[in-house]
Formats: sequence, structure tokens, C-alpha cells
Amino acid sequence: MQTTSKLLMIRPTRFAFNADTAQNNFFQQKVECGSVAEKAVEEFDAFVQLLRGNDVDVTVVQDTKEPHTPDALFPNNWFSSHITGELVLYPMFAENRRLERKPEVVDLLRRKMNHRKLVDLTHWEEEGEFLEGTGSMVLDRRKRIAYCCRSPRTSEKVLTDFCSRMSYDAIVFDALDQGGNPIYHTNVMMAIGSQVAIVCLASISEPGDRQKVISGLTAAGKIIVDIAQEQVAHFAGNMLEIKSRNGTPLMVMSASARNALTSAQESTIATFNRILAPDLQTIETVGGGSARCMLAEIFY
Repeated sequence: MQTTSKLLMIRPTRFAFNADTAQNNFFQQKVECGSVAEKAVEEFDAFVQLLRGNDVDVTVVQDTKEPHTPDALFPNNWFSSHITGELVLYPMFAENRRLERKPEVVDLLRRKMNHRKLVDLTHWEEEGEFLEGTGSMVLDRRKRIAYCCRSPRTSEKVLTDFCSRMSYDAIVFDALDQGGNPIYHTNVMMAIGSQVAIVCLASISEPGDRQKVISGLTAAGKIIVDIAQEQVAHFAGNMLEIKSRNGTPLMVMSASARNALTSAQESTIATFNRILAPDLQTIETVGGGSARCMLAEIFY
């Protein structure tokens, strides 16, 4: 099963620029504005309303004021959920992001959402090795392949551990943004749906690695939508395919991402998915993450 109709989202309480993550997330911008937290909540609430209006099952958890977790609305980085019953917890690069693994949310996932087996990879933090969930990895859940670009937040050691425990194969590569910086999360430049795969092939620096990605996606029967690095800068790679409760396929992206697509790219995606595109300008600008990062898929 590649997609789900069930999502968990964390409603932000003290959303703010996170200096601890900005050192390798070049999408973040520090905005001197007192209303950033309030605007983020407005964008979040409108996003949830859009999803629920399209018959998606969204569980919303209100973040707590303490400990301060400015990036709590990006929960897909610290856990992933799997149809075989596993709840995987991941090692996080920034110390203040590790605080997002709040006991009440883990308890909700385990007790009420039937995650029978805990796969805890967080001990890797002690060795300075990280793997930030479905930010670091873009999963082809059907073929059990983890696509992964190397970065300070993505260790091949932890990736190997994940793949061994979860019976996945990995396709690993280097990916650079238009400024020549390593892309911090694979899900910024790549998304895999049931029928289509969105990927910025130009960002993959080694031709051999680029071909491995193309071959893997082609072998899985995906129609490749190749986006440019300028489109990546507008979060056009940060998409997630989900489905409504009655099975309608939905491709979720931000308004910025949708506006960055060419008409041909949008048409290809829309052939297989209804497009949902909320306005997330504040969250994207200050947080350096977009629609996909806000959605934690729940499989059970």
C-alpha cells in the first residue's frame, strides 16, 4: 500500500525560525515579524480544513508550549508508520527537534493507532548519526525501496539499519540545490505516488546515480515528472500522494509548488490525482519545509 487516507498533524503552538536547523536547511529564512506564529496557525488550520473537506481522516494533536519545539508541525521527520504494524522512531540532527518525540504523541500512536512493534533508531544520536524519517527517505512502499540523498541529516549507517529492520532496499545519491549546497532532505526534491514520481533529476550530481534513480522508478512503473532546480526552490518536489476515505487519489502540495509547475507537469499529475494546494507561505519561508513535511502518514 503506497498511500493512506489517515494522517496525523501537529498544530503549532510556538512556531518560529529554528537556528539549529538553519545551518543546513538553506530553504529557511529568518523573518523579523511578530505575527509568524499566528500566521502559521492560520495556515495550518486552513490546511486541515482543506484535507477534511476532501474526506481525509486527519488527527490533529495540539503542540505544547513546553518544551519549546518550533518545528513540531513537521512530524514526519521523527516517526513513520507502516502497514505491517511498525512505528519507527528516528534520530534527529537538531537537539531541539528531538524534543518533538513527546510521550503523549507516541502513546497515541501505539495505543490508539495500533502500532504493535516499536523500531527505535534514536540511539544513533549518541554517535552523531541521523536519519530524519520520511524527510531523509522517500519510500516506495510497494517495492520496498528507500530513495535517499546524503546530507548531514542522513547517515548511510542508520539507513542501512532501517533497511535491515524493515526489509527495504536503498538507492542512495548526492543531490545539490541550485546554489550547489547539499539538499538537506530527499523529500524536497522527490515524491513518489501510486502512478507518478516527481523528481529533480538535475539535482543528482553523478550521472550513474541519476540513472539508478530513473531505472528504479521506471522498473516500478512510475511516470516520471522531472522538475527543475528552480521549481525545487518553490517546494515543487515536496508533495505527498494520499487518498480520501473512499479511495480518491489526492496529490498534496503547497500553492507555491503548484504555481511553480508547468502546465504539462500539472496536467500529468492531475491525470491521476486531484490536486490540493494550500497556501503555506509563512511556514515554508520560516520553517524551510512545506506540505509534505506537515503530513505524517498513518497506516493501520
